[in-house]
Amino acid sequence: MLQIHNIRKSFGSQEVLRGVDLTVEQGDVAAILGPSGSGKTTLLRCLNFLERADGGEFTFDGETFALSQMTRKDIARLRKKTGFVFQNYNLFLNKTVLQNVTEGLTVARKMPRAQAEEIAMRALEKVGMADRSDAWPSRLSGGQQQRVAIARALAADPQILYFDEPTSALDPELTGEVLAVMRRLADEGMTMLVVTHELGFARTVSNKVVFMEQGEVVEAGDSRSFFEHPQKERTRSFLQSMGTDPVWADS
Repeated sequence: MLQIHNIRKSFGSQEVLRGVDLTVEQGDVAAILGPSGSGKTTLLRCLNFLERADGGEFTFDGETFALSQMTRKDIARLRKKTGFVFQNYNLFLNKTVLQNVTEGLTVARKMPRAQAEEIAMRALEKVGMADRSDAWPSRLSGGQQQRVAIARALAADPQILYFDEPTSALDPELTGEVLAVMRRLADEGMTMLVVTHELGFARTVSNKVVFMEQGEVVEAGDSRSFFEHPQKERTRSFLQSMGTDPVWADS
């Protein structure tokens, strides 16, 4: 479904992505882990063209592109097949919950308002926010705002959802409600690529894990093998630093 090869990205003299390869199949929930500054968010932003990669190949839904040569038309067409959930929600504060979810449908896709509202309400129902459709974002908790942001992404009927640290801005007590929504989406077969520091989610919900550091993939594999039998010493030290029980020490 999604395959990238040798993605590279620099900001000035700082090389942030150093030839990253990644494959995500339909139905995968792939978690990207790594310390701060490892290039995780930049990778995700390049995949949704919020940043322009300097080089590399991008294959999505059977089409292959040179990332540095993609046209605006290519980007606009591919973005319609994806959804992006930001760290800080990015809701319009002057629009209600329902208006936030319908905005992309009525403006970008020129969808009739009645149809857009019907789709938006179904998406809000899926994340448990239909009863707050008339609320203003300022009246919602952080967890509720993030669930609205997920509904907004779902309303576009994406083939893949990108999540950029979706719980990093939340208090611990609000994190669970967002992760619960993501678990339900995973159970329903939604393809997701998730940059996260939530190792519990990565271990129990994702089926693939990618560990990055200094703009490179250090280790990647299925979730169970990654957590129980990490192959690289750097991976082991990272997991231990994050409080993960060293299962591999007993194997």
